[in-house]
Amino acid sequence: MEKKDFKKITDYLWEIPKSFRSDMKVPVRVYVTEKMLGESFRDRSLGQLVNVATLPGIVNYGLAMPDMHEGYGFPIGGVAAMDMKTGVISPGGVGYDINCGMRLLKSDYLEKDIKPHLEKLATEIQNEVPSGLGKGRKIKIDVQSINRILESGAKRLVEQGYGEKEDLENCESNGQLPQADTSCVSERAKDRGRDQVGTLGSGNHFLEVQKVGEIFDEEVAKTFGLFKDQVVIMIHTGSRGLGHQIATDYIRIMMQAMPKYNIRLPDRELAACPINSPEGKKYFSAMNCGANYAWANRQMIAHFIRKAWQNTLGEKASHLISLYDVAHNIAKIEKHLVKGKDMEVCLHRKGATRAFPPGHPEIPEKYCSVGQPVLIPGSMGTASYVLVGQKEGEGAFYSTCHGAGRMMSRHAAIRRFPGDEVVRDLKAKGILVKCRSFRGIAEEAPLAYKDVDEVVEVVHQAGLSKKVAKLVPLAVIKGE
Repeated sequence: MEKKDFKKITDYLWEIPKSFRSDMKVPVRVYVTEKMLGESFRDRSLGQLVNVATLPGIVNYGLAMPDMHEGYGFPIGGVAAMDMKTGVISPGGVGYDINCGMRLLKSDYLEKDIKPHLEKLATEIQNEVPSGLGKGRKIKIDVQSINRILESGAKRLVEQGYGEKEDLENCESNGQLPQADTSCVSERAKDRGRDQVGTLGSGNHFLEVQKVGEIFDEEVAKTFGLFKDQVVIMIHTGSRGLGHQIATDYIRIMMQAMPKYNIRLPDRELAACPINSPEGKKYFSAMNCGANYAWANRQMIAHFIRKAWQNTLGEKASHLISLYDVAHNIAKIEKHLVKGKDMEVCLHRKGATRAFPPGHPEIPEKYCSVGQPVLIPGSMGTASYVLVGQKEGEGAFYSTCHGAGRMMSRHAAIRRFPGDEVVRDLKAKGILVKCRSFRGIAEEAPLAYKDVDEVVEVVHQAGLSKKVAKLVPLAVIKGE
């Protein structure tokens, strides 16, 4: 594959026609600038996207967002919609961290109000929220309690007093997918999740105290409750070991089952079964459980951040309110325009964020006039963004990017960026870092990622989502 194989649609959208390879069922489209397109050949992500276009039942296009990079089967940043009757569902199209996603908590405080308390606040948050590979809470909940969380998601925790009704209203799918069936989740997966509700995990997961550095759209920012120099807290994590185990279990099951359905794919990592097959239905139900677990995890983390907030600022400190919570590793049944008609599809978003436009029935009533909030994290020490969904995003199934996107593997980052140097560089920029391991810091060094400003500018210019506010980091709390 070369640059000449791409047809330029706009300055921010490029296409490989269906004729590029005989097994492609649809064209592929990539949302990038010409410069970013040239850089995309450094890994296998474009080849993986072409492979996605060979999946049975795929409709319209195989899509990739500007933060795309190589993943397992699907590229990260990949979007693919499948016909409910003829299509397949693929665990690789969701990823190992089911419903890895974002939540943003907003305060009434300005940066100047928090600055004297920032060190204590970051330390309190780090103490309240366990982080790191395999790290859990001291108490293991029983399997019956896990089943209730898998069935009810964040709703279960709010019922138990870990949050409020408004948290659910300001959450994708109200923090609960109803198609969850706990009998489809292995005992091994449940056991891995017993002590990890309310924990951060490792890798690119983080908690970050930020300030609103810039407002791009005053009207939408006002609707979202955002203002200049406001202190907000961003949560980035997913379904931990439980979601990873669900993916592991069903990738193996689908690899074994594919011959039964006469499915032959160019990459075994794309392992998929018909949506309506027993294997497909069970994976969908298990994935819904994993998604519910992730929403419960972020709900519990929000509870402990609020506790740290009160411990630091006192009982009279104003409350942290959830702006929104959105998934970026998920497969959902949605209605979209296919060949001019509304059609129900199974939409895979892997490292891509839902971005519904104004008036869409699945967004909170308070945001209906402006569109769905979109939360895009930067890499450690760089800006993050709040955007809003747009009608122009229809061609991408109302999807947008999910972050900056890796440009360098974790191993390469560790070799190139000593963790202590990264911490010193961030401190020199006025950013406080809390991490129990320099290795974790090195893996997530800012230069290991694409430029988030460039990535966000592409989705803004392409009409996938519109910039509302830029968030600047004050303190970063990382997993190991």
